[in-house]
Amino acid sequence: MPAHVTYLWTLYSMANRNIIRLGTRGSLLAVTQSKTVAAMLAPLLADKTIELLTITTSGDKQTDKPLAATGGKGLFVKEIEEQLLDGRIDLAVHSAKDLPMEIPADLQIIAAPPRETPNDVWIGHKACSIQNLPQGACVGTSSMRRQAQLLALRQDLVVIPLRGNIDTRLRKVSDGVVAGTFLAAAGLKRTNLLPPQAEMLPTDQFIPAAGQGTLAIQIRRDDAELAGPIKHLDHAPTKASLAFERAIVRRLAGNCLAPIGVCAEPRANEGGWIVRAFIAAPDGRQCARAALLTDDASTNGLNALFEPLLQALMDRGAGAIMQQINKLNVPHA
Repeated sequence: MPAHVTYLWTLYSMANRNIIRLGTRGSLLAVTQSKTVAAMLAPLLADKTIELLTITTSGDKQTDKPLAATGGKGLFVKEIEEQLLDGRIDLAVHSAKDLPMEIPADLQIIAAPPRETPNDVWIGHKACSIQNLPQGACVGTSSMRRQAQLLALRQDLVVIPLRGNIDTRLRKVSDGVVAGTFLAAAGLKRTNLLPPQAEMLPTDQFIPAAGQGTLAIQIRRDDAELAGPIKHLDHAPTKASLAFERAIVRRLAGNCLAPIGVCAEPRANEGGWIVRAFIAAPDGRQCARAALLTDDASTNGLNALFEPLLQALMDRGAGAIMQQINKLNVPHA
């Protein structure tokens, strides 16, 4: 958009602040999540009307190639952030796991509502489990994190790229195009598409992506008018987990799309936190895993685990794995 048009649009938008424009991708999951946040915001913005604007991102257009080959996770947020920066929309709701590690300096994640379960689920054709898959079976996933953890369990399996919306991937499993696939439990729950045969994978066995299950509400950094109300949606433990997980990935690999999983969870019964992380070669043959816990339930207690967790990963070979990944020229998000 030309600079003069952007300027006029911003003036128009600010003059009509009775309408708050929420930008969203057009997928069922993205729209569902955005509607959920809009409903949460409505009582806090009683004198405003919240409108959803559907934005087609580069990631939505490029569905025939793995993310690593087309520019990474940023493809799902680039156009949305551009419209947020130039004032065409006022806020955006993202699946936090889709956010690149670095976001534009003029934008901020102002709030993260309570996290849905961070787990991955396995969905096998005719309810077949990972352990019972026939030798050489084809599993569909475009996630190197999921691929690496799968192959660490079953080196004999074949992984093929599988992208698309939730219903598309579920259909390919039910039709037998692939023997099975992985999806985030949070997305399936939010869209009421969790199949009865879905197998919830424990986070101590299959470590999820940073931010998985978390919604990130993004606004312009200078938008004090919206910042106040939206901050009321922030859930401190979720925000702390998100910051911790993203910082671990940033320290290990920057914006690299390396096979990394990290999850920081409050210990519901015992109190405190448990943190888990892994980094692996894409073929799963080399893997460094670590888990630590603390009885301190504060954010400071969580953050105190940061350096020890990184050191534990390095002690288990994370540095050598990163050197191997860098030689493979894994692209950056």
